[in-house]
Amino acid sequence: MTARDDVLAAVRSALWSEPRLDLHRFPIAVSLDEDALILEGDVADIAQKKLALERAAAVPGSAGILDRLRVRPAERMGDEQVRNAVRDALLGEPAFGEIALYEIDAGEKKAVHTPDGARGSVVVDVSDGVVTLDGQVPGLGHKRLAGVLAWWVPGSRDVINGLAVEPPEEDNDAEIADAVRIALEKDMFVNASQIRIGVKNAVVTLAGLVPSEAEREMAEFDAWYVFAVDKVVNRIEVHP
Repeated sequence: MTARDDVLAAVRSALWSEPRLDLHRFPIAVSLDEDALILEGDVADIAQKKLALERAAAVPGSAGILDRLRVRPAERMGDEQVRNAVRDALLGEPAFGEIALYEIDAGEKKAVHTPDGARGSVVVDVSDGVVTLDGQVPGLGHKRLAGVLAWWVPGSRDVINGLAVEPPEEDNDAEIADAVRIALEKDMFVNASQIRIGVKNAVVTLAGLVPSEAEREMAEFDAWYVFAVDKVVNRIEVHP
């Protein structure tokens, strides 16, 4: 076997060792393009996507990862429907009231919301269910909230958050914890008051009590949706 074969075999083994990945139902193709590792396929949810990337990144021997994993959408939607839903979510969020909003429609950039003295801009593009967010926002909280809102659209298969933060902010665990708290508070299906959040080295730990397994799962997904979260440990207990 060549060194490339060794890397591919090690990555496949790492993926199979992750108990939350259902590789029989959702196979992941692994390949190398020069020195970059490519992961491609559909996965059941955001947790499986992030865990697959984490397992692959831990294997030495590649210069980086090309992420082509797509989440199975909760609802089949066309690109225009997804784009409209992301646009409306951003328009309805008060935190983006002073930020200009644009969308890419048939390859053309169109203005949606252009407030006087705009404090930044967000450009929304959707292709094959993948939402791309570009532009510039005034804080990491805005960047993270925009990404969560895009993930919440049931037809989203992936979110590429390319929003720049100006002026630049230094990230830390407290910033991540605040973003997770905001996501939980804004999720109408989650009672955030019953959930405690801890963050250490970008690993989020959730604890508390909720009345259903569905709410427990939604809270975990909300944490995974937050930009720069590396791992989520779900210790929430279900008490109907």
